[in-house]
Amino acid sequence: MQFGVNLNNREPLIAPGYGLPELLDVAVLAESVGFDSVWVGDSLFSKPRYEPIALMSAISQRTRRVKLGTACLVTSTRNPLYLALEWATMDQLSGGRSILGACMGNPEVGVQKEFKALGLDFKDRATIFEEGLAVLRALWTDGSVTYRGKYYTYEDVAFYSGTEMGPLMPLQKPPPTWVVSNIRLTGDLSDAVAKQRLARACDRVIRYGDGWMTCCRAEHPEEVVEQIAQLEDSASRLGEDFGRFTVSYQVTMNIGDSKEQAREAFGSYISSYYPELSKSVDLSNWGPVGSPDTIIEWFKRFRDAGVGHFICRFGDMDQFAQVERFSKEILPALRDAG
Repeated sequence: MQFGVNLNNREPLIAPGYGLPELLDVAVLAESVGFDSVWVGDSLFSKPRYEPIALMSAISQRTRRVKLGTACLVTSTRNPLYLALEWATMDQLSGGRSILGACMGNPEVGVQKEFKALGLDFKDRATIFEEGLAVLRALWTDGSVTYRGKYYTYEDVAFYSGTEMGPLMPLQKPPPTWVVSNIRLTGDLSDAVAKQRLARACDRVIRYGDGWMTCCRAEHPEEVVEQIAQLEDSASRLGEDFGRFTVSYQVTMNIGDSKEQAREAFGSYISSYYPELSKSVDLSNWGPVGSPDTIIEWFKRFRDAGVGHFICRFGDMDQFAQVERFSKEILPALRDAG
């Protein structure tokens, strides 16, 4: 198991005393106490926060070892050429430590408004998402892209004019991409619809990614087992080795002396962080709350389901205290558990 910390780049806008300097300090703390990665989120204006790629560039200069990732970046709202250039620059600055957690955008009304403001068809966001991932992967792997799609068409485009030593590229060729799939994030799906969405989501992960990222179904480890089985089937059909793929889970939690105290702080935090989504996702599906023993048992259940990399987001206004408590009271037990 590996463990990361989500630095909550929305929190500086909702929590007194947690600004950008503190966010960078939490990244340094996470590295010093043994976490494997640090992460930032993304939203345009439905849930305002500081821009993730600029933040990752800053974090890269304050850390040396931890991986730097997005959980997750809404790549479907970004021009893939500019995103490829920005990410390649950041990957170089970090010494090749970046992980792109890529998502298409969830069904919130606020996210739909973002697509409309950008002149994008929200109903066709899956196609926009897939085409953008294909363009990114070509630029980062081959140094150029020729692509003909519904939304993007390029003929031998590269960050290269002929006078440079070669195309501008990331240090990692390509940086790992963990594709997000949360088919049951909101609403009840019929078995037929769930099966159809699951098949397309898993094919997308295998075609365009190096890993799967999910969240927000913390009471359902059986769904992780189900999707891993479908991912293995997709990998077999598409001629890929599923053994190289990472299964990651972003879990939101609150460590407290009692379940009641932790749940109260957690609920207040989630309603501030996600004013719309908090109303449609049951609080218990965000993640565990309560004593360290309770939280350790949750991690073990999802480890047994097949998760290899956990992204830990702490639902509390005091990020430092939660990171330190996790590192002292939970992380050693999980490391010992394998």
